[in-house]
Amino acid sequence: MALTKNERRLRIKSRIRKVVSGTETRPRLAVFRSNKEIYAQVVDDVTGKTLAAASSRDKDIVKSKGNKTEVAALVGKTVGEKAKKAGVDTISFDRGGYLYHGRVKSLAEGAREAGLKF
Repeated sequence: MALTKNERRLRIKSRIRKVVSGTETRPRLAVFRSNKEIYAQVVDDVTGKTLAAASSRDKDIVKSKGNKTEVAALVGKTVGEKAKKAGVDTISFDRGGYLYHGRVKSLAEGAREAGLKF
């Protein structure tokens, strides 16, 4: 029986989450990508709290023009700046079962530009 595209991604995601987890000193940058939008949050899995979050639906990002890859870079930069304000320097990157390519890669590079290390 063949897996659907989403079932395959969820299987890959669970395999990644076995290894990647966020701690207080090194929280996890989780990415969710839909067809239209992209979301990113910096999560401390030990306490279960979100330290910083940004998405392509934020008011300051919606105003910007550009294709989805450029918007993803802006989301990465925004979440990186918010994480720095929250006192986070290093993170572990959770690509959420998506390929490290296109919008996910652009978001990661934007977060690196903002000063996050991973």
